[in-house]
Amino acid sequence: MAVSETHLAIDRERSRQRIADAVAHLTGPAHTRSERAICRYAYTPEYRATLDWFIARLGELGFDTWEDPVGTLVAQNVPPGTPVLALGSHCDSNRNGGPWDGTLGVVIALEVCRLASEHGLDLPLRLISFLEEEGSGFGQMLLGSRICAHRVEEADLRERFRAIDDGRPFFEHAEEAGYEPARWKEAAGVLDDISAWVECHIEQGRVLQDASEQVGVIEAIAGYVHGDIEIAGRDDHAGATPMGMRVDALSVAAEVALELERLARDAGHGTVATIGEVEVEPGVINVVPGRVRVSLDVRGTHEPAFRGVVRDVARFASEAAARRGATASFGERQSVPATAMDPALVDALDRAAREAGAAYRRMPSGAAHDTMCVADRAPCGMVFVPCRDGISHAPDEEADPADAAVAAEIVLNALARLHGG
Repeated sequence: MAVSETHLAIDRERSRQRIADAVAHLTGPAHTRSERAICRYAYTPEYRATLDWFIARLGELGFDTWEDPVGTLVAQNVPPGTPVLALGSHCDSNRNGGPWDGTLGVVIALEVCRLASEHGLDLPLRLISFLEEEGSGFGQMLLGSRICAHRVEEADLRERFRAIDDGRPFFEHAEEAGYEPARWKEAAGVLDDISAWVECHIEQGRVLQDASEQVGVIEAIAGYVHGDIEIAGRDDHAGATPMGMRVDALSVAAEVALELERLARDAGHGTVATIGEVEVEPGVINVVPGRVRVSLDVRGTHEPAFRGVVRDVARFASEAAARRGATASFGERQSVPATAMDPALVDALDRAAREAGAAYRRMPSGAAHDTMCVADRAPCGMVFVPCRDGISHAPDEEADPADAAVAAEIVLNALARLHGG
């Protein structure tokens, strides 16, 4: 498909090289705490160095930069109070992460800002890199954007949210890093005056790769329920206890795992469910397990479907446990609703992708993103680029900067069309 005459074509090779160079630079030793992976999170020197690199590049473009009271980075090319087109992501990482997750979204946002300047587009832009999306520092996903959206309580930040490294509260670490967490409610200003928000990200799956497509235009982000099923049986000697006399908590857990898989498949609407943690007590080879905890991660874009899976598996666990003389209970850790993208913004990104001649599809996001919190305050959209074999949160995570350059062109054109009416 040829590029439309109404579409602004960029020098994709130049953008590809700039994106590749930026991502490669941010894998250097100043930007990761690990010799084999990307590891940077809130208030570490490596995270600070990464923010400073972006601040320097944005300063070269004439953007004013600042950080909110806890450390989310903001850059803008128009005076405060001006309606803006916002874009960005996060540049913290999983503790055993790769170069592309999150960071690519900020790099693409930087490239869009460059392209707007180079092409003489008078776009009012705001770049945002949210603090602590991955939860590697404090075990809290989307923390920076949740703070901006006031989806936390002050008691969470003062006491409940504690550092994985040393157990001290978020407030203490933020203050030591030079921030003013007592003013955390002012972080809501990061989301003021936003006319549209776009986040680019690697897919973290393999749908685009397997379809040989360059980009995905996201229609909705899956909501999720995180929780635990606790099963209480009875510890018994593995040799001296006949099979018919056991109250094996792990056998109940095995039934639950298979039922969860069945329920998710039957729910449809792209619902997925995972048991990622299994904790067995006493955890001794010659003792029948008396207690088991299994985690639940259930996600989907259709609220009744994915929440119905949680309800039904909890009920099944209780019934399966009772049949064996055990008990089971479900406890929820966190619940986040599914988030629809703004239809007008989705259409603008779709049109830009089509006019760019890109191979693309509309699709949902199964992973959570900061965009879910921005959607409380502004129209939102997302663009995905493929990652090799769907690998993410791992050192061998890989994406093609050429696809990222296409994404930058699409975002630039969508935002320009929105700004021009």
